Amino acid sequence: MNIRMKKLSLIMLTSVLTMAGRAQNDNNIVIGKMEKVYSNILGEQRMIWIYTPDMTSNNHDPNLHYPVLYLLDGNVHFHSVVGLVQQLSQANGNTVLPEMIIVGITNTDRIRDLTPTHVESDLPEMDSNFSRTSGGGNNFMAFIEKELMPHIDSLYPTAPYNVLIGHSFGGLTVMDALANHTKIFNACIAIDPSMWYDHEHFLAETEKKLSENKYNTTRLYMGIANTLPQGMTLTQMKKDKSDATRHIRSIFELDAFLKANPQNLLKYASSYYKEDSHVSVPMAGEYDGLRFIFDYYRINLTEKDFADTTDAIVGKYKKHYGIVSGQMGYKISPPEPFINYLGNNALENSNYKKAEGLFKMNVENYPNSVNAYNAYADFLVTQKDTVNAILNYRKALILNDNANTKRKLNSLEGKETFTLKEPELRKYAGMFNIEGFTAIVLLQVKNGGLWSSVSGQHETELIPVSPDTFTLKNASGYTISFQLEEGKVTGFTSVQPNGIFKAHLKS
Repeated sequence: MNIRMKKLSLIMLTSVLTMAGRAQNDNNIVIGKMEKVYSNILGEQRMIWIYTPDMTSNNHDPNLHYPVLYLLDGNVHFHSVVGLVQQLSQANGNTVLPEMIIVGITNTDRIRDLTPTHVESDLPEMDSNFSRTSGGGNNFMAFIEKELMPHIDSLYPTAPYNVLIGHSFGGLTVMDALANHTKIFNACIAIDPSMWYDHEHFLAETEKKLSENKYNTTRLYMGIANTLPQGMTLTQMKKDKSDATRHIRSIFELDAFLKANPQNLLKYASSYYKEDSHVSVPMAGEYDGLRFIFDYYRINLTEKDFADTTDAIVGKYKKHYGIVSGQMGYKISPPEPFINYLGNNALENSNYKKAEGLFKMNVENYPNSVNAYNAYADFLVTQKDTVNAILNYRKALILNDNANTKRKLNSLEGKETFTLKEPELRKYAGMFNIEGFTAIVLLQVKNGGLWSSVSGQHETELIPVSPDTFTLKNASGYTISFQLEEGKVTGFTSVQPNGIFKAHLKS
């Protein structure tokens, strides 16, 4: 997406700027946390790794709900999957994936949990210890469905859409879930699944179930690694009967079956990764699999859409997210901060009809958002629609008794507003470093006001709303709170539509 966006304006960071790794604790970057869940079904304590979107974003709306991605061999693949989801869902306003909660399930007895049937040693190189506990897949799936999912749903803002990803034996478990536990997951990614398992008896049973079941809205992606013996071609492999090709032969057999049986309505795609081994294929499969599952998610916006002065973009957003909502089975709305940015951009360019449509869409989609009401009210003020501006400011105040909103409302109603004279403003002047950025913010007093600037950017005036608290002139959703020690300013915190940013007085 190539549109003209502000890069950094004083303490205003545009709503499309992603702050990866925002969550910090003692200067450590945090992308997840660990929790213990006791399973009565398995009779043991299970460790899970959890990522939530607010851990890597400055945007955190408590009213949002997210799909859940369940990840097998969680401790092995957690970092890569979190990185992919974060980058593809938070990179800018034109995201290609929804933000998701990620639940990594670590192992206690991997062979037991990730195998659907009990077998004796299946390959010559495997001794009896390999198969001794095999076949616990049904109990493991029951743990996920009846204990883990309710646990996650009770503690986190989940949406009714679940994804399962597994590699190797984890991929075998993915196919077991798809064939025998059809109601649990909306989409699955099986990466180089061990379909050779149990002398391919499970493969035959899986094909039978896949031909019998109907998967109207389910999606499956399968990634296939190159595990061919050196010098062998795919054509030769399909005719080979040796143990050396059992793994890849069984996967290609399943792939051929799925492509030849579209009557089950499963939305299916696969890729053969010629340059990747069984060990290196997960990253590529995770990326391609997620792109396939959510191939409808990205909105196709052009330069013309942003340059257009009409409100046509509003209709385009509504139509697109109507399709997305239909695909995912619940209402999904365009990201509030980005729509707010587009509205403010349209307002600055005097495209009033476009601005109004965008602000009103945010109010409709986010009826519990203080910022949505404030932004719409600010627009109405510019249109001299005082009655409706007052109405929307009051709605914002019901949700949050904010000093800035109250100042604007008082001003419209002719009531006294908070002010600071020039001598009182001088204590806030100085040079400030923003955490995580190299830019220096200069605050200085002139023309009876407190002004902020960054090198190469336009100045913006800060308006006092209460002692040590300011907002930005002609901008909505910004609250700048100064920190003081012994009456002297040491820094400030800027709470704004795209996150929370801290700054410290430069020595």
